[in-house]
Amino acid sequence: MARNRVLFSTPFLIAALVLALVVGLVVGKATSSSSQTGNAGPGKASGLRVDVIVKATDSSFWQSMFAGAQKSGEDFGVEVGRFGPTSETDVNEQVQLVENSISRGVNAIVVAANSESALDKVIERARQGGIKVITVDGTVTTPTEAFIGTNNLRAGEQAGQRLCKLVAAQGKTSGKVLLENAVAGVQALGDRAKGFRQGLAGNCPQISVWQERFNNNDIATAANQTNDAIGAVPDLVGVFAANNMSGNGAARAIKDTGKSATLPVVAFDSDPQENGALADGSIDALVVQNPYFFGYQGVSEAIAVSTGAKVPLSLDPGAVVADKDNLNDPAVKDLLNPPTAQATK
Repeated sequence: MARNRVLFSTPFLIAALVLALVVGLVVGKATSSSSQTGNAGPGKASGLRVDVIVKATDSSFWQSMFAGAQKSGEDFGVEVGRFGPTSETDVNEQVQLVENSISRGVNAIVVAANSESALDKVIERARQGGIKVITVDGTVTTPTEAFIGTNNLRAGEQAGQRLCKLVAAQGKTSGKVLLENAVAGVQALGDRAKGFRQGLAGNCPQISVWQERFNNNDIATAANQTNDAIGAVPDLVGVFAANNMSGNGAARAIKDTGKSATLPVVAFDSDPQENGALADGSIDALVVQNPYFFGYQGVSEAIAVSTGAKVPLSLDPGAVVADKDNLNDPAVKDLLNPPTAQATK
């Protein structure tokens, strides 16, 4: 985790305490083996099984979360399964994957839910069976042991503030922006959109959202919707894309219409396509999260709660705004190009 050390303050210190606790539980196994007391506490991590279920296995963002989860399992000697549907819109498959984890009898599940409420019943069933559940990226409407994820409302505000600055730099003080979003009804995406509106309104009150369009996490649809807005809105002054697929689609439209120099785009997350768009100017800024940390910390906390330890109910590692000025800074570069791993076969 040293790779991300400069990007976190108080939340990361809390996370470090959780990791230290887990290390103590695992390392304690060796020191307790000769004890005459038979105290099982320090050695409880041995033999645990944790399943990690992401939103979509075909996304490098979630593959980075897999990599973090895999590294955590290796560090602490815990078996980690990595699963997910092929599409973020396939909520039913994600429910089935949680059911599969229950059937396998795992000790804990770390899940990035594709819906605020659709997984509630299966999560409740898991917890009733003694399986600990940690949510990451977005919350659900039923209780879980803990949540790890970006404060998307705050990060969305960062995006609104940055787009305001980019528009103002072009000498514009009024106009419309397109809010290109992925899937309706997802808490994290909804918070980003709300935060964006707040950040934009607080700094550029004469600039408003023309429409919020949903592309069902499809790049081609996002590109078409952005193209439509460019053609239909004469005073369009910017685009905000709420996730990487939306960002990739918006960047494609900006390139196709030759608007890179005149229509600023702020997008969320990162993947090779978005990073390329940031480098060539078809995206002006990326609000970058840390999915590797989500996976590493998710498994670490799953180990902790499975052994009876307490963890923070909510942990926010924060978000960083990447642009052409800082994309080669070592810390930002690490976030833009994290390790990835594939799903368990």
